[in-house]
Amino acid sequence: MAPRLVPYRGSKAFPALSVKDLLEAREAYHVHLTRLPNVIATAIGRYRRSRIDPSKDSLSPKDWSPKDDQPAKTLSNSEVTSCSWPCILVFVNRWLTRQELLEGKSRDALVPNRLYLPDGRVVPTCVVYAEPDESASAPIGNLAFPSGLMGGGYPVLTEVQGQDHVGSVGCLVTDGDVTYALTNRHVTGEPGREIFASLGGGVARVGVSDRNQVGKILFREAYNKWPGEFVYANLDVGLIRLDDLRFWTAQVYGIGTLGPIVDLHADSVTLDLIGCRVRAFGAASGELEGEIQGLFYRYKSIAGFDYVTDVLIGPVDEDHPLRTRPGDSGTVWSCEAEEDDAAPARRRRRPVYHPLGVQWGGHRFLEGAGSRPYQFALGSFLSTVCRELDVTLVPDLNLGHSEYWGKLGHFKIAAKACELVSNTKLKKLLMANQDRIAYGDDVLHGALPTFAKKEFVPLADVPDLVWRSTRGKDRANHFADMDHKGKGKFAGKALLDLCKTASNVSAKVWADFYDGIGTTKDKDRGALPFRVWQMFDAMVEFLKQGKVTEFLCAGGTMAHYAGDACQPLHISQFHDGRTPGEAGVHSAYETQMVDASRVELVDGVNKGAGKWKASPQVKSGREAARAVVGLMRETSAALPPAKILDVFDAVGKKPKAMWPDLKQKTIATFVRGSQNLAMLWESAWKQGNGDKVASSKLAAIPTGALMNLYNDDNFVKSMWLDEMVQAGLGLP
Repeated sequence: MAPRLVPYRGSKAFPALSVKDLLEAREAYHVHLTRLPNVIATAIGRYRRSRIDPSKDSLSPKDWSPKDDQPAKTLSNSEVTSCSWPCILVFVNRWLTRQELLEGKSRDALVPNRLYLPDGRVVPTCVVYAEPDESASAPIGNLAFPSGLMGGGYPVLTEVQGQDHVGSVGCLVTDGDVTYALTNRHVTGEPGREIFASLGGGVARVGVSDRNQVGKILFREAYNKWPGEFVYANLDVGLIRLDDLRFWTAQVYGIGTLGPIVDLHADSVTLDLIGCRVRAFGAASGELEGEIQGLFYRYKSIAGFDYVTDVLIGPVDEDHPLRTRPGDSGTVWSCEAEEDDAAPARRRRRPVYHPLGVQWGGHRFLEGAGSRPYQFALGSFLSTVCRELDVTLVPDLNLGHSEYWGKLGHFKIAAKACELVSNTKLKKLLMANQDRIAYGDDVLHGALPTFAKKEFVPLADVPDLVWRSTRGKDRANHFADMDHKGKGKFAGKALLDLCKTASNVSAKVWADFYDGIGTTKDKDRGALPFRVWQMFDAMVEFLKQGKVTEFLCAGGTMAHYAGDACQPLHISQFHDGRTPGEAGVHSAYETQMVDASRVELVDGVNKGAGKWKASPQVKSGREAARAVVGLMRETSAALPPAKILDVFDAVGKKPKAMWPDLKQKTIATFVRGSQNLAMLWESAWKQGNGDKVASSKLAAIPTGALMNLYNDDNFVKSMWLDEMVQAGLGLP
């Protein structure tokens, strides 16, 4: 029997529409759409269904008229579903109601719900309300990163006409001869301009702007099989010719090792990209997660030409806005895939991130009737960028670090301290929450896994991974230049000498000392012992009030500073070398050497700690600070910073080669750090009458409760040293 012929229905052809079909329809109707007074941009994508009341947003094309009782549809309150058909997204700055149309008002602003092409193809539209937010962007916060090891996600700085330009390193690329850091052209500027990086120890030159850069190209040059005669594709990419590769890694901070590039071109781009979850790490905003919501976003027209960007990335949903800011320009966005871990012992699936696009800018739209703004990232496909620059991704330079570099030490010290306490009830609480505080040996023996920062960060590294971005004033709490010789009334004496006298463990004395040596900038006036003083007292007070969650959160985050106190380069004026030629020693020792020797280090700490158990030895925050200073003195004597620098020079500045000479003393510093932290926890438990805590509370605490605390800026509030003095903290 012959098949029954079904009459043509435009709607049934929608799922078969291709990227080319949509681009041809938009090109044919471009003049009409852009002449509508409320249309501000267009893109191609899939029809978006309202989350507010899906029953009033039918997926049938029979009724697409605006409804007077339906809220304006935005990118944040709508979603793509499995039934969403291909369409052209039309962005408007004014949402029309059905009543306005029935009364004949604003008919000249009505967006047609279907576009008809001469050959019979029918392409639907989806109208999205997007009122541009014209208010000023939030200022860029603290850009100092904790390690001298650099890679994707790190901030780069240039100065133009007295103004700082800030951007992010996207990834490393090479032309086969030279290795470059990829970022935006508007960040690198003219060829030969010096490029600097903001690191934990200050600002240092990392290279110069290369002449190989691209601003915009004709759309038909980028995609020769698609229409777009008077259209520019904005790429905005530039290269930094790096001075020294020894302290660069192909890993992206906060992401880890990158997989192969997603190869996107006229024959491979499909609408399957719409709704794809993507992830990035911006120097200004930290970890970013979003969703591809549109392709070939046409955002500007001038002098007869239109401007298009390859990808529009928006928030995953209303509860997880995309918080990208100026300073994230150059960030590489990646999509996630999974593959088996190479280590048979672990046999778990691990995420692999495939770089997809380079962010060059962003748009901000207001949600609803002028309420809160929503951020969107604009980017270019990385495959197009690499083709135009004639470079390839560097996949394997200096790998093997966790995705958050320099973290193994903090996690091992905190995890071991949980095991070294002796009080039965305290140990039960800590061990029940050990995975909230740090990672265990089974994880530390391998590369640290990726965790969703928006959900939870282990407490021992919250000060680095969270507070360095959200609390600029915490920056000075991670170090103290204990070996710097004083002047004036402190002439010839360093803080290590002065603090042998208990009364000199005083925030006021330290402030006077810094004044005497001319260290006046708040960020340079290290306050590490007084941060421990503050947090110890907070732990005791929380426990007296029966606030076990607060006690654990304060103690877990205090572990970070206690860990800093046993790192020789955190307590020395030579934290990154005695001379410019020794720059990079900080990351070489604390990150690259430690990560490369992680198994020996972790096992060595376990063996070194043996059966030692902590006992309460201090009764107040002041005594806790003195104990921390004592740990600093022991550390400096056992492993002088000069010893690390001498080894660094002797092995030709090769991090892995430093391990044989520094192995035993480094392990010993980790053991002392774990013991000191366990002692502080024991002491706070005793002073806060912890044994009165009900046994039912000695259980795993929900990560959400801990996260709510450390995201509250008033929880164990961060302060500069002088603010501590003014608040009466750190004073005998």
